[in-house]
Amino acid sequence: MAAGNSSPRFVSGFVSILGRPNVGKSTLLNKLLGTKVSIVSDKPQTTRTAIQGVLNLNGAQVVFLDTPGIHRPNNLLNKRMSKEISGALDGRDLLLLVADSTRPAGREDERAVELVNRVRTPVYLVLNKVDLFRDKSRLLPLMDRYRKLGRFEEMIPVSALTGDGLGVLKKKIVERLPEGPRYFPEDEVTDQPERFLATELVREKVLRETRQEVPHSVLVLIDQWEQKGRLLRVALSIMVERPGQKAILIGSKGSMLKRVGTAAREEIERLFGKKIYLELFVKVRKGWRENPKYLSETGWKG
Repeated sequence: MAAGNSSPRFVSGFVSILGRPNVGKSTLLNKLLGTKVSIVSDKPQTTRTAIQGVLNLNGAQVVFLDTPGIHRPNNLLNKRMSKEISGALDGRDLLLLVADSTRPAGREDERAVELVNRVRTPVYLVLNKVDLFRDKSRLLPLMDRYRKLGRFEEMIPVSALTGDGLGVLKKKIVERLPEGPRYFPEDEVTDQPERFLATELVREKVLRETRQEVPHSVLVLIDQWEQKGRLLRVALSIMVERPGQKAILIGSKGSMLKRVGTAAREEIERLFGKKIYLELFVKVRKGWRENPKYLSETGWKG
């Protein structure tokens, strides 16, 4: 066959992003994609279900899977999240183990390395938050430590916040992917429906605005979803476990709930490209994290 008639090489594959809580996995995914598909906060276990994002490059398509932070499960919700992590190890072309470069490798990090060491899938270590270092040579002892713990094909320093090193990371990912088809249309960046994205964005604003005792007790459910012309009317219920949490979330004269609602509505409008009328209600559902009925609502695939 003449060289002019040959098809250009196209690679594709599935890449899981793993790591302990608060290392910046969701921020990394959003920065790689150039758009927001996974909510972000500084609270551990913000991501509860595996989030898929699609990166289309010249001659390549990378399907990323963002996962909950690796942790010891202590309730039914956490056990469900651990299953999401285990599922992200199967049938992948590459694993990215993200670590916080500003912290020494502790027991949680060792547990994360032990998890990826159990599978044969190639693993890259992504050392995040390097924007906090003026002298990058300070990373060398940490890299030596991880080299002794695991079998990493590459160690790539990056900053998910500034984008530093992400060009190298993308290049290294594409080099490791096999030839394959385009799994998703070029204009698709996530497999999540709008309804799930809306509930997650509201939960993100709750995580950011409320005090520490509220976030892990929050579940957001859809009461109404109605498109009328160019206006999307959305009513959501925010479930908490205790009356005290409800009072915190509503705030004085409804001030906290209004702040959460305004921030969520503005971001949903930017993401969806349409006018949103958003109503929020707060309800108490004691022990929902141990209730299978409510746990089925924590991920849209459930």
